[in-house]
Amino acid sequence: MPEEDETQVLTVSQLTREIREVLEGHIGSVWVEGEISNHRLQTSGHQYFTLKDEGSQLSCVLFRGAASRVTARLADGVQVQVLGQISVYEPRGQYQMIVRQVQMKGQGGLQARFEALKRKLYAEGLFDEERKKPVPRFPEVVALVTSPTGAAIQDMLNILTRRAPWLRILVFPVRVQGNGAELEIVRALQVLDRAADFGLPVPDTIVVGRGGGSLEDLWCFNEEVLARQIAQMHIPVISAVGHEIDFTIADFVADLRAPTPSAAAELLAPDAAELRRTLENAARTLQNRTLTVLEHHQRVLDLTEKGPLHREPERLLLQAEQSIDDAESRLREAMREHLRALQDDLAEKQQVLTARHPRVQIVEVAHRVQAAALALKQAARHRLDRLADRLHSRDEVMRHLGPDSVLSRGFSYTTTADGRVLTDPAQAAAGEQILTRLAQGTLHSTVTPP
Repeated sequence: MPEEDETQVLTVSQLTREIREVLEGHIGSVWVEGEISNHRLQTSGHQYFTLKDEGSQLSCVLFRGAASRVTARLADGVQVQVLGQISVYEPRGQYQMIVRQVQMKGQGGLQARFEALKRKLYAEGLFDEERKKPVPRFPEVVALVTSPTGAAIQDMLNILTRRAPWLRILVFPVRVQGNGAELEIVRALQVLDRAADFGLPVPDTIVVGRGGGSLEDLWCFNEEVLARQIAQMHIPVISAVGHEIDFTIADFVADLRAPTPSAAAELLAPDAAELRRTLENAARTLQNRTLTVLEHHQRVLDLTEKGPLHREPERLLLQAEQSIDDAESRLREAMREHLRALQDDLAEKQQVLTARHPRVQIVEVAHRVQAAALALKQAARHRLDRLADRLHSRDEVMRHLGPDSVLSRGFSYTTTADGRVLTDPAQAAAGEQILTRLAQGTLHSTVTPP
């Protein structure tokens, strides 16, 4: 007979599941680079898009939890690098990437440099709060180190002049983007830190900042030379770079980080109207408290003038002297009572020490040892007597049950010459010598034929 075909037949779901396990097990997590297309943001918070290049495309899904940690702005046409796991969406049998991280193309190297410098400066203590200088609450001179043509300078000037018109503002124009921009900012900080030597007003606070941008745009604020210059400044420095979600090395080293340039201006310049209200309230509070104190002292003076101190000062002195005498008597009695208590306590402790003296302890232990020895001796004697009684009783039983007791009642037993006990006459042969044991001796006999 032909053999049956034992080839395993899989369902579509089983095959798809095995394909998913192969992909996840052999590829796992991987970085992929490409251009975003067909980007969709669902109401659930999940994002779906296609990652493509010149020759192929890959379906991707960025779930809501991972999307909350992604700072890159996803849109069609954006070149990105994504980290995720290759898997299979089983209902459609379609392989896809489950994305966990997203970064703009080219940011991988910059991000690595950023993290390396961040770890290095952190280990050196440049981020420690202890070394950071406090920012004045009401500065008089503020220096702005930023681009003279950007929106950031206009926002800061508008806020500072509106909220604090008394402020003196120095604008030190520098480039805030491109090669060499960090050196211009370093030079500006060096000049401002020695403002008096250059005939400039000495600023109370320096703001270094610019508007938002990509990681490449903000990179000059991640250079080590600028970070070290900020760290060694004698004047407090506020870092106000980019948007609230942007962080640079300058933010970590600066004495204060503002989320935006506008926020830095608001931190430096309290609102004039609010400050005026605060001062007016403080003035009213101070006036009310002053009047209250004066009224209180006036009442004290009035009562003093009408009191016995003004009319009979001598009587008050005598009362004071009498009070001192009473206090002295109470103190003396309290001292005596305290000494008596100490003496009683000492006597009690002496009694305790006497009772616990080594000689007393030795005598007590000796008495306990003697009592224990006597009790042990009595217990041993009682135990031996009980054992002797038991031995005598068992000896009587054995004597009563033994063979001598049976023989004494007229019984006997017969054995052959070699000691074999006979229980049947057929066990003895004719002419054989036998022995009969009696209570008072032994009989020797010879077996005769019947």
